[in-house]
Amino acid sequence: MADDTAPADPLRRLDDPDFPALTMSQAAELLGVRAAFLRSLDSSGVLQPHRSTGGHRRYSRSQLGLAARLRGLLDDGHSLASAELIVGLQDQLTAAHEHLDRLRSDVSRLRQRAAGKPGADTP
Repeated sequence: MADDTAPADPLRRLDDPDFPALTMSQAAELLGVRAAFLRSLDSSGVLQPHRSTGGHRRYSRSQLGLAARLRGLLDDGHSLASAELIVGLQDQLTAAHEHLDRLRSDVSRLRQRAAGKPGADTP
């Protein structure tokens, strides 16, 4: 019988892309950048890392993904402001495509239901 009072696995937090698991030096090493690059993203407000109780920056996988995308655009010659705008527009476009896919699925399901096909009511 399973023990319902057993604490949850603390390592599961590492699966959360928003869990701030990495120090600045770890993040910089993973991205292949200097810590100053991450500090500049923080000071500009583009990327706001979590802070430990001691005030040290902590980065999540999601934040590292954003930093990598920005770095790629900066390396291509974009300014930080245009890189931030491009990333925002890319994210909006991705969300719009996902929404469109859901709408198409809904329309297909409704058409099947209207045609009286069996099993059309199942999601």
